[in-house]
Amino acid sequence: MDTSEPTTPTFHWLALQKQAHREFAVRLGLVTNWDAPTPDTEWNVRELVSHVVEEQQWVPHLLAGSSVADARRRLQPLGDDLRAEWRLYSLAATSAWDAASPDAQVSLSYDTVSVRDYLREQVSDVAIHSWDLARAVRADETLDDGLVAGVWTVFEPQRDTLSASGLFAAPIPLPEDASLQLRLLALTGRDGR
Repeated sequence: MDTSEPTTPTFHWLALQKQAHREFAVRLGLVTNWDAPTPDTEWNVRELVSHVVEEQQWVPHLLAGSSVADARRRLQPLGDDLRAEWRLYSLAATSAWDAASPDAQVSLSYDTVSVRDYLREQVSDVAIHSWDLARAVRADETLDDGLVAGVWTVFEPQRDTLSASGLFAAPIPLPEDASLQLRLLALTGRDGR
C-alpha cells in the first residue's frame, strides 16, 4: 500500500508565461471591433486589451527592483496601435521574466512577493483575459490544457476569497464533471458554457 502524500504537479511557469502570451496574441489578432463588450462587464475590447498590455509594462520595472511609485513614473501612455503595443511590452515582459531570479523579491502594490509568485499571478491574469478576449471576438475559447491546469493551482486555493476581493464576480455553479477550464472560469465568475 502506498502511504506517501499525493504529489502536486510541477509547472514550468516561464513556459506557461510564453503560452499565455501566445494565447492572448492569437485572439488579439482577430479583433475587428474594439468597442465590443467582453465577459468582464466593466471593459470593452479596447479597455481589456489596454489593461493586459499595461500589466506587461510594469513587469520589467518591478523585476528590476523598482518600487511601485518609481515604476509608475516610468510607464509610457499606450499608443493607438494596441497590437504593436502588445508585441513591444509582451517581449519586454518575457525577456524580464527570463532574466529574473525566481526567489528574488518584488514590491507590488499590495505586498512584497517572490518573483515566482508574481509570475504565477501574471500568467493567470493573461490566461483568463485570453479567454475573455476569445469570447468577445467569437474566437476559439479553448485554452491550452497545461496553462489551465497551472492557473487552476493559483485560483482554486483562493476559491473562498476571489469574489470577496472585488476583482472577480461570484463563482458560477457547475456540475462536478465539468471540464477543468469551465471550472476555472466559473471560479472567476465567468460562464464558459
